[in-house]
Amino acid sequence: MSLHQPDQGISFKYLKEDLPAGLVVFLVALPLCLGIALASGAPLFSGIIAGIVGGIIVAFASGSALSVSGPAAGLTVIVLNGITTLGSYDQFLVAVVIAGILQIVLGYLKAGVIGYYFPSSVIKGMLAAIGIILILKQAPIAIGYDKAAGLSYHFGSIIIAGISIAIILFWELPALKKYTFFKFVPGALIAVITGVTLNALFSQFMPDWALSASALVKLPVAKTSTEFIGQFTLPNLAALGNYQVYVIGVTIAIIASLETLLSTEAADKLDPYKRVTPTNRELKAQGFGNLISGLIGGLPMTAVIVRTSANVNAGAKTKLSAIVHGLLLLISVIAFAAFLNQIPLACLAAVLLVVGYKLAKINLFKEMYQLGWEQFVPFIVTVVAIQFSDLLKGIALGMLVAIFYILRTNYRRDYEIHHDKKSEGGLITIKLSEHVTFINKGSIAKKLADIPNDTKVIIDASQSHYLDLDVLEIIYDFEIAAKLKNITVTLVQMPARAILSGH
Repeated sequence: MSLHQPDQGISFKYLKEDLPAGLVVFLVALPLCLGIALASGAPLFSGIIAGIVGGIIVAFASGSALSVSGPAAGLTVIVLNGITTLGSYDQFLVAVVIAGILQIVLGYLKAGVIGYYFPSSVIKGMLAAIGIILILKQAPIAIGYDKAAGLSYHFGSIIIAGISIAIILFWELPALKKYTFFKFVPGALIAVITGVTLNALFSQFMPDWALSASALVKLPVAKTSTEFIGQFTLPNLAALGNYQVYVIGVTIAIIASLETLLSTEAADKLDPYKRVTPTNRELKAQGFGNLISGLIGGLPMTAVIVRTSANVNAGAKTKLSAIVHGLLLLISVIAFAAFLNQIPLACLAAVLLVVGYKLAKINLFKEMYQLGWEQFVPFIVTVVAIQFSDLLKGIALGMLVAIFYILRTNYRRDYEIHHDKKSEGGLITIKLSEHVTFINKGSIAKKLADIPNDTKVIIDASQSHYLDLDVLEIIYDFEIAAKLKNITVTLVQMPARAILSGH
């Protein structure tokens, strides 16, 4: 670790590293903010608002040096279903505000450790399910499907989406990363610029392939400051009377908090200085960000690993880089909205298709299968359940299956047994594991009941750090009953019988 470790606050000492890193993150975030808003069925401007709030407000409040916040692909399903359920975006914003308040409360309740209690199989299942949903939702946009216009496909959209995907994948080839240009200029940005250029060429030379206005980004272009302020949507407080808004708010709070904690943990691992983010403070910062975002018309947000990775790879030293990225998003929507409106939706769909593929790639399914049923079953149950219900129900079902396997594993691994048949009468040695809890009660009771008459038994607790009183009671009851079956029982380092009477 460096003796000159940067702190986790804002410092202009590393401006020469943080400024270009902020620019790189902005270039990555811009198409993602627009694409995630598109996938969420929300106004495109809402994605930019969330990016600005995440980049400026959350970065100020956060204790993380390198984590970047903004609209997350992991919340697209919740947002899409939430808007549909509540009937309008302004009502959905009330749920975002509620989620922000709940996250602040979770921070004060010191719930920052919650991320450690979700099995990785369920988390990976959640991310894979989101990836599949992104692919299913964005594929029609990529091929130019338009039900209203009676189009099942459009050549211009297919060409733009195909070339955009090719550019993004080409940009990620390891051999290109040694070149500065490919390292610091994101492929998504090049794909967007290429898409705009291609559509302009189609308009000039191939009018049939040119995209209509409905297939392009539609951000409101403000000519005055008053018009710009008017673009922000206020939450419809009448929704407070709808119980569904609270259900959606709780769902957003849980998923956003979980994704934030996982992303923050990943950011700390990526940090070359190994600084540790205070998780409770991070929950408060994210809650404050979602509260503000919901009040002014933005999408819900989390700490996001894609932008955070870009930040680290670009050489950022402090959270000033995240703030720079937020300021650049603000400038872009004020000064360059007209250019942004030339971006084909097929380009943004291509960006999200690649994101979806990374979340749900075939290798992930193979890896989970190779880890065994204890990992694969909760993983695949979570994936399938989310497809046929929603994110929260899918995670809950995955958690139940994961807990079943955890209990089964603990039930089976409570002791080791050795049967020495050469010893006179037979000698059975039962060596208890480090932690023996009430979960192991049934397994141990069954084993002791099956021990044959006229046997010598050693029950060894020398390696046990914890023995549940229920298990102790079974062992001492067996010691008494064993005399009737001519079983000789020897207890090794077993806690005294007096503990039971004290209990």
